Amino acid sequence: MAAITAMSSKGQVVLPKKIRTALNLSAGAQFVVFSCDGNILLKPIKAPDISEFAGLLEQAREWAAAEGMSKNDISEAIKAVRKKS
Repeated sequence: MAAITAMSSKGQVVLPKKIRTALNLSAGAQFVVFSCDGNILLKPIKAPDISEFAGLLEQAREWAAAEGMSKNDISEAIKAVRKKS
């Protein structure tokens, strides 16, 4: 999908409605802005789905169990890192 827009004197660019609608973007949406070889790419930042975290947490638990780590080991590691900061 392509559309034409313009930049304001303040550097603001309006995303055309058909693109906002197609990507389900609303006011306050945030973007990462990339620049390469004269091109500009806006990548919407979407909040991750909680199910992604659940999967990562399960992988971390499996790894910790395989390594023989206990909850106490994790608490001690967190305390040690916090002391260094």
